[in-house]
Amino acid sequence: MSNQKQAEEAMVSINDTGHEEKEVSNDESGFSLKSVLWHGGSVYDAWFSCSSNQVAQVLLTLPYSFSQMGMLSGIILQIFYGFLGSWTAYLISVLYVEYRSRKEKERVSFKNHVIQWFEVLDGLLGPTWKAVGLAFNCTFLMFGSVIQLIACASNIYYIDDKFDKRTWTYIFGACCATTVFIPSFHNYRMWSFLGLGMTTYTAWYMTVASLVHGQVEGVVHSGPTKAVLYFTGATNILYTFGGHAVTVEIMHAMWKPKKFKCIYLLATLYVFTLTLPSAAATYWAFGDQLLTHSNAFSLLPRTPWRDAAVILMLIHQFITFGFACTPLYFVWEKVIGMHDTKSILLRALSRLPVVIPIWFFAIIFPFFGPINSAVGALLVSFTVYIIPALAHMLTYRSASARQNAAEKPPFFIPSWTAMYALNAFIVVWVLVVGFGLGGWASMSNFIKQVDTFGLLAKCYQCPPPTPAKHH
Repeated sequence: MSNQKQAEEAMVSINDTGHEEKEVSNDESGFSLKSVLWHGGSVYDAWFSCSSNQVAQVLLTLPYSFSQMGMLSGIILQIFYGFLGSWTAYLISVLYVEYRSRKEKERVSFKNHVIQWFEVLDGLLGPTWKAVGLAFNCTFLMFGSVIQLIACASNIYYIDDKFDKRTWTYIFGACCATTVFIPSFHNYRMWSFLGLGMTTYTAWYMTVASLVHGQVEGVVHSGPTKAVLYFTGATNILYTFGGHAVTVEIMHAMWKPKKFKCIYLLATLYVFTLTLPSAAATYWAFGDQLLTHSNAFSLLPRTPWRDAAVILMLIHQFITFGFACTPLYFVWEKVIGMHDTKSILLRALSRLPVVIPIWFFAIIFPFFGPINSAVGALLVSFTVYIIPALAHMLTYRSASARQNAAEKPPFFIPSWTAMYALNAFIVVWVLVVGFGLGGWASMSNFIKQVDTFGLLAKCYQCPPPTPAKHH
């Protein structure tokens, strides 16, 4: 066996957290059905995981954002935040390689251990950064999972309204709890492929259905009209391209993590072919009606094609729930000492307490459009934009760190100074526009939605007026 093949198998053995090295290498060489569907670690697996995870239910809310911001701003900010997110995902990958290179020089073994973002921060910058990264990452992933459950209940309601949305949340919460049986991102090969196919169908269904439907009578495209709506829509787009909170876990599932560097950018370029046409076509057809319909399914006429899109999105949201929850499972396993357990059943049972609070929050909040923007402004801003940029700047602040860096700046960055300037721009931009203005707008809109929902619930509970008696 060649040295390259041995290196690949060694990489597999430290990334698969539920299987022996011998078993994995046999599967890889024998092309068994299990290896084809279950054991993924190639650059293609990573691309499918990034593409599938990047856009889920947010695909249905982007037309809503366009109605808040206007067509031109919606398109420009999608492209801007798409490339911005790709850059910070690249920074995360560089920091992962740096951390792992240093640990391997110290003879640290990662067998049966999945490296996570907070551990990278701890190893490079110390326990304070570990605590900050852990807090933001876990909170973001928890609410990301909550949003998937809410979206499931919201979508199925357009096919079957026999149950209310809260009842559907109970049902889908139980279904999504089965993700505890998927050991790691190494085992998402089949699911990532299916998830991306389902998102692709839904995006192009929205595009074609909107164009075939044509513009509604008297359609108006007035956005942007209010600053609060504009920045709410902007933070929803920031949230759309902030799916790299699981970048480190996806990298760690690769046989050759150093090849990850451009994968997220390539995934983003593909995602543009889904988000730009679908959002633009739906907004063109329905205009300002979308201001009161955060879910695009609510305006598209019911047909078998729409029902198919709803069902496929439900399945994809189950997959995305697993993507968001799996890092939380890892954290919890490490806390209770179950992370290196080889029994899938024992690990699954130990993970169940993670699902319960997610289920609880999904039942409390019955709408997901405004939550996307709030999560984007308050959590995604730091988790996947500000913290990676700052961490990269601090990791390579000394001349010796830059000289001994495991990864040098890419070819299109002329110097370390230019890299610092770019990262500083990201920090300032996201802090002011994403967290500051976006946080103000998103929370204002979120509070308005909560008040409206409370008023509707109160009216629903009120007894009907007593008819007047005539003498």
